[in-house]
Amino acid sequence: MTRMQFEEHQPSDPVSLVVRRRIRPGQEAAYEALLAEANALLARLPGHRGTGVIRPAPGEQEYTLLARFDTLTSAAAWELSPERAAWLDRIAPLVDEHVSFEKQPGLDFWFTPPAAANLRQPPRWKMALLTLAALYPVSVSTSWLFGEALKPWLGHLVMPVRAIPQMIVVVLLMTYVVMPAVTRWATPWLRGGK
Repeated sequence: MTRMQFEEHQPSDPVSLVVRRRIRPGQEAAYEALLAEANALLARLPGHRGTGVIRPAPGEQEYTLLARFDTLTSAAAWELSPERAAWLDRIAPLVDEHVSFEKQPGLDFWFTPPAAANLRQPPRWKMALLTLAALYPVSVSTSWLFGEALKPWLGHLVMPVRAIPQMIVVVLLMTYVVMPAVTRWATPWLRGGK
């Protein structure tokens, strides 16, 4: 797909690029060094919202790289960039031909890891409990902010209208700050038993 085809659609939802690669035995250190370079390249891109690496379980060779972007257009800028092409050339000797590439739209990246035998979606009750634990402090603090601290500026608005900026703040915080940090912190628990 060309850059023009990506830009024709101009989607505004966040998107995650999920790439799985099987690293050749003995090449892990070299691949880790190039992963650090990729993270630095991604961090400088407009629209980049974070990167995660899921390293292989003991005895396995498959790495998963998750790169989050604010829009599909921002993701396309990375996919079609000469920096990415040069980086792919440099990792080619380190990886097997087995490569899996997915685009996960919207908020799916909160909980849905790539489809792999050792990476599965957590049980729904764990997702619900973790979301509640993360959302509660965000909701209480934004309710106070918009209900008390900003009351002189927003108090004259009816509640449904006053709720719009609050919900925008909640969704942005949950998507780009809170849930990525909380899911990273809770990964062992999320991957644990039923």
